[in-house]
Amino acid sequence: MHTDSTTVTVGIDISKEYIDFFIFNGKDNPRGRRPRGPKALAKLAVELAPYKPKRVVMEATGGLELAVWEAFEAAGLKVAVVNPKRVRDFGRSMGLLAKTDKLDAELSARYGALIQPRITALPSLETRELRELLHRLESLVSSRAEERTTLRQAVSAAVVDSLERTIAAQSKEIVLLEQQVEEALSRLPDERERVARLRTAPGVGPKTSWALVAELPELGQLSGREIAALAGLAPMACESGNYRGRRRIVGGRARVRKALYMAALAAVRCDPHMAAFRARLLAAGKPKKVAVIAVSRKLLVALNAMVRDNETWIPQKA
Repeated sequence: MHTDSTTVTVGIDISKEYIDFFIFNGKDNPRGRRPRGPKALAKLAVELAPYKPKRVVMEATGGLELAVWEAFEAAGLKVAVVNPKRVRDFGRSMGLLAKTDKLDAELSARYGALIQPRITALPSLETRELRELLHRLESLVSSRAEERTTLRQAVSAAVVDSLERTIAAQSKEIVLLEQQVEEALSRLPDERERVARLRTAPGVGPKTSWALVAELPELGQLSGREIAALAGLAPMACESGNYRGRRRIVGGRARVRKALYMAALAAVRCDPHMAAFRARLLAAGKPKKVAVIAVSRKLLVALNAMVRDNETWIPQKA
């Protein structure tokens, strides 16, 4: 694979205070550093525009990229937000083991020029708020589960009282956050309709539907195989010569995968088609966890088709 020398790709590395950029144009390849403030970002976007880059490539950084992304989109630049691990693996494949902000920006540009990752649409403010609420809700639910485990093991009366107070407060906050999630969805009519559609499927409750809408916006836009790979539910081959290793799932979006796994556990209890599918896998000698992951994948592919075709769950098609 080779790149067109006339194609311009910009790589961005983002830190808390600065952003480093590298303009890969096959000529002088200029680079630089700017503060991460709003005015500096807007000015940099104006500076980059005359180069007419095909895409600006930046790594997902857990939220730091949003301000940069917003400023560049406002200036008409097309942004591709990519998985940091893929960029690092790309660098290692080229023998680039050193890591600095300048090198990371250059590596992102070269990765973008060669791989040409898909342009990523900036989520709306309402969608970002929904995702933030869900992350907070997930954190609280996980914390409450840990506290409940500790409570079952506690022997001190004072510790038991403390744990019970904490769990009660967490439960109250969880109920409030769930209400706020529903309120956030009320301001997103398309997402609200999608949630309602997804909930008609067996095993898919509020939390699973919320996770799919917030964390997997590509649902309904890709093929079944592509959406499974994106969620990390597509088994990857491990073969060489006559060797046939066990296929495993790797990568993907952990929150989506976790939500679908829990939905699959519920689906095999309430849907005869999913239960029969799992039973066939177990009868063929598949481990229980592998069988549930296969149900998760089957469920996701069906949900993807539902959203694509604007249908509710039809058991006969499952």
